[in-house]
Amino acid sequence: MSVAPMPSPRAAPIPKPDGILVVDDIVKRFPTPDGVITAVDHVSFAVRPGEFLSVIGPSGCGKSTLFNIIGGLVTGFDGSVTVAGERIDGPHASVGMVFQEESTFPWRTVIENVAFPLEIAGMPKTQRLEKAMHFIALVGLNGFENRHPVELSGGMRQRVSLARTLASEPKILLMDEPFAALDEQTRLLLGDKVLQIQQTLKQTTLLITHNITEAVQLSDRILVMTYRPGRTKRVVEIDLPRPRSSEIVGSDAFGHYVAQVWADLREEATRGLDEAESRAREKK
Repeated sequence: MSVAPMPSPRAAPIPKPDGILVVDDIVKRFPTPDGVITAVDHVSFAVRPGEFLSVIGPSGCGKSTLFNIIGGLVTGFDGSVTVAGERIDGPHASVGMVFQEESTFPWRTVIENVAFPLEIAGMPKTQRLEKAMHFIALVGLNGFENRHPVELSGGMRQRVSLARTLASEPKILLMDEPFAALDEQTRLLLGDKVLQIQQTLKQTTLLITHNITEAVQLSDRILVMTYRPGRTKRVVEIDLPRPRSSEIVGSDAFGHYVAQVWADLREEATRGLDEAESRAREKK
């Protein structure tokens, strides 16, 4: 397979509020003993149906706060979040979340874990188990449905968490560094699996990650955030063909995107480090 000539990475303009998910002028502040801290500062973007958007930025820039606002887990913010035109003011069936932390129920089998949200929703047992098996197969865990989490690897437990979230069929899937605790090989393989599922379901997906290669491999666009307070520094459109084969991932075009995002991220991380060192000197 031949790889297209290397495109010039370009910063895509922040789209006007028009998409299945619209984040409009979000500001979130937290009180601290040292005063009020602005975690997210006037962030706006829209996500197209079926798009894969990654959010990347230095530690402490408000990425998780932003995701928790979108997921309805954080309140008391300025601005608005809408899904398909409906305002989100709390946890919503249209938004599913997968977290970095272990979230399977150890006393439940794989199929019982995946079927749990369907059980809560009141779906009859036969129907919910059948639906759970569909998503277990989708994440590649056939044959493990009667195992308990302790019998599974970390990557397999994350697939159980993913299947459980997908079983509710949310319109928007939010993933907050779900691969961070995994080894690099498992991380790459699970990333491929997530992308296959996303393409199969045509699901709108947002991913928080610190891994630039992962972001470029998976995304249609990457939103780069500034150091605190978290603002939108740049939105980079990844103009690479799908599927992203090993040949594409190893291409100059791919490397050029990685270099551009790293330049933005390094600038913001360096600014954060400089500010932290300055505050430390002032306290001496």
